[in-house]
Amino acid sequence: MIKKQFHSSVLYLWAFFRWMVTGVIIGALLGVIGAFFAICVEKATHIRQHNDFLIWLLPAGGLLIALLYRVMKLPLSIGTDEIIKTVRTQGHVPFLMAPAIFLSTTLTHLLGGSAGREGAALQLGGAIGAAVGDLTHPKSDSRRIFELCGMAALFSALFGTPVTAAVFVIEIIEVGRINSRAFLPCFASSATASVIAKMVGAPEEPWNLAGSLQSVGTISYLEAAVIGVACAIMTIVFCTCMHTGGKYFKKLIKNDFIRVFVGGALIVGLSFLFRTRDYNGGGMHVIFDALNGNAAPWAFAVKVLFTMITLSAGFKGGEIVPSFFVGATMGCTIASLIGMSPALGAAVGLIGMFSGITNAPLAAIIMSVELFGSEYLALFGIAAAVAFMLSGHFSLYHAQLFTEPQLGHEE
Repeated sequence: MIKKQFHSSVLYLWAFFRWMVTGVIIGALLGVIGAFFAICVEKATHIRQHNDFLIWLLPAGGLLIALLYRVMKLPLSIGTDEIIKTVRTQGHVPFLMAPAIFLSTTLTHLLGGSAGREGAALQLGGAIGAAVGDLTHPKSDSRRIFELCGMAALFSALFGTPVTAAVFVIEIIEVGRINSRAFLPCFASSATASVIAKMVGAPEEPWNLAGSLQSVGTISYLEAAVIGVACAIMTIVFCTCMHTGGKYFKKLIKNDFIRVFVGGALIVGLSFLFRTRDYNGGGMHVIFDALNGNAAPWAFAVKVLFTMITLSAGFKGGEIVPSFFVGATMGCTIASLIGMSPALGAAVGLIGMFSGITNAPLAAIIMSVELFGSEYLALFGIAAAVAFMLSGHFSLYHAQLFTEPQLGHEE
């Protein structure tokens, strides 16, 4: 009996050592790559903001992206859904997906497409993590953990939220079931990547709220719930637009090259129609304005339109940063109507929207602490829970599996 327990303890120690080392190695590698990617996107955004003529090149940039995917023999529609599927099925992830999403996302930001960067992080990290798994454990169940480690590392390198990143990647694969076995290597990977990315010089975002917001009481809880309801509604609208927009865009214009060119031209036209560049790129400056209590009341609706056209046409990036934009500007607007601090409302809206579109409420609540501190944790928790529950089975990711109904057992 003692011999058996000793043998079991040795196996656990070996597994602990193995996964810690694996997580650190993947995190170090992807921390460097993530920092380089973040720097490239930031530089591309800076260049675009100081050279307004570049937006005219967006349709041509779309053609380059379509050509890049054609040359690499990748479907233009390949994205985060494929990464999620392969984690669950242990399918093959094309390694060429990594350079393709890196280059195409940078080009999208350079020329003014409305997209984020975390979609690229999940795809880039997943592809590289899967490649490491294929090289070291080609026939093992461990391959999927390597993939999750890569996803967590790139997400953490970009946002500087290591705990969120680790929980997020294991929470989104199967809603209602968490692969707790993957948490240790994913956290080792995300923590390492966050440290390495900062050392390399990845840009750090000023995630802070305006001072002297408001005290927390019963009214505050109700206000947070109201914003949570709004986030649930906007989650349904946002996800429906992303999915149906892409479906009908492809049905209307079947040729990838023509579709991406037309989509780019529409974004150019809308940019000049609205006479602002706030809706091009990720729109981080608008998010930070909202977190300081300033947002145009229509901004969230316009951002949905720009993002739907950009990603449906075939440009590359992600939906989470645009969802931050939508949640922050909508929360800021609603808060000013119900008596809540607009800055706090923006933060609550951002977290609620993240929870709703990803169906990852635990990651959303943890993110609220890593970005904004714990002072308003209860309000973030309420908004995240309400948005998650009321948004039902709507999700950014078609491949996301719901292991049980959102409302519990159904007859």
